[in-house]
Amino acid sequence: MESLWAVDLGDGTARVDNTPWFVRGIASGDIVAVAPDDDGVLWAGRTIHPSQNCTIRLIVLKDGGSSAARESVLKAFHRFGTTGEGIERYRMVALDLPPEADLSKIRKLLEHGEEQGWWHWEEGCVTEAWNATERE
Repeated sequence: MESLWAVDLGDGTARVDNTPWFVRGIASGDIVAVAPDDDGVLWAGRTIHPSQNCTIRLIVLKDGGSSAARESVLKAFHRFGTTGEGIERYRMVALDLPPEADLSKIRKLLEHGEEQGWWHWEEGCVTEAWNATERE
């Protein structure tokens, strides 16, 4: 379970307003069905309208995943159109890739960095456009 920032749209849906750290199949900007529990906390259900953003997560190995290493990873990917943030506890970076980002260059950098031992990465939520970069 992961708490996500979201904007309640007032019609039984909410727009995800941050990059998920652990939840699979959800990306920033997705519109999801929500239902309140007895305490009024909204719980997400199925995706109603995908944003076409991708979520990619990295465990940073370089320099033990230090703050400086995580920041350098964010900067390296930012030049290709991503946003994201790092979390110290897991030496992790979560990237949000909007559809206009250079997905091909991002994939190449991800693969290169893994080959170099700088990080491990995984796909948290991807689109057909992202999947097409695998065949390039």
